[in-house]
Amino acid sequence: MDIRTRTAADLAACVEALAEVQAADRYPVHWPADPGAWLTPDGMTTAWIAVEAGAVLGHLALTRDQEVSRLFVTPGARGRGVASRLLDTARAATPLPLRLEVSSEGRAAIGFYERSGWRRVGSTRAGWLNAAGEPALLHHYVSPPRG
Repeated sequence: MDIRTRTAADLAACVEALAEVQAADRYPVHWPADPGAWLTPDGMTTAWIAVEAGAVLGHLALTRDQEVSRLFVTPGARGRGVASRLLDTARAATPLPLRLEVSSEGRAAIGFYERSGWRRVGSTRAGWLNAAGEPALLHHYVSPPRG
């Protein structure tokens, strides 16, 4: 498995991988009208993908305010350290702490972040609805200290 910077040529394969994740986990909760644009959030500075044998296994975007966004790993690639490697790559790209938000419905993701040393610093309600049709509860995390 390789981690590399996402290019425009990778976007179609990233959308295919996202479709696998959405079918398994409802992430994103509502399939976007333009999934390629959704994978390229406002303020994105770079994005990385995990690839193996030409298939996208995972994706992570980083915004200019040091926020991790659009992080996912395909169901078949889970348990192989893909998310950890993507996060390590993003952390190596900046000396500043990273931030991320995760919906309270993402229990597996929350467990992963907390086992990995990310610290919850607050929670807020989102402007979008969760699977139950209520404003999603977002937990805010900051990356563990370096060293």
